[in-house]
Amino acid sequence: MSIHYEVISEDNIICIKDLCNELMAYQKFKANIHPELFDSMRFETRMIPSVKSAKANHIIVAKDDDEIVGYAYSNISPKETYSNDFATLKCDSFFDFDSVKNDEVGCLSQFFIKEGYRNYGIGSVLFEKSMAWLNSFSSIRDFFIFVSNGNDNGLKFYKSKSFKVSHQILDGFITVLRND
Repeated sequence: MSIHYEVISEDNIICIKDLCNELMAYQKFKANIHPELFDSMRFETRMIPSVKSAKANHIIVAKDDDEIVGYAYSNISPKETYSNDFATLKCDSFFDFDSVKNDEVGCLSQFFIKEGYRNYGIGSVLFEKSMAWLNSFSSIRDFFIFVSNGNDNGLKFYKSKSFKVSHQILDGFITVLRND
């Protein structure tokens, strides 16, 4: 295993299409609350709209030689981005807007490592590089991570990185984590 990391441009996001779709299938498989909500989620409905609506994007991939085996997608977005119809299906919100200090937030939006490459520290490297990018925006102080239900390993991982559970939305479909 020869892992190296590379930041890819927005113009090159097609190279993570398969992994993004694998992430959506993984989330549906793990979900025990509303797994059917994942039926319409895929690269074209999750990644592309998110990249287009963000003010800044950071996509980092982990490669084993030339094969992409994991990725992390982070963004800086206006907080209003998180008041869309999905978040408000049941009058929930992704976060308490009044608790956000600025007009923009940082989000570690997507994070996936192929099976067989997990538990080798790749996730920690992707996480640290993503957080370094997010922290490079001195005006952004609020960072969020949204973990789908059933992803107990993901929840444990982010908690070990000092993120705290803020609340759940959509009857527990998503757990919202926030930096301290």
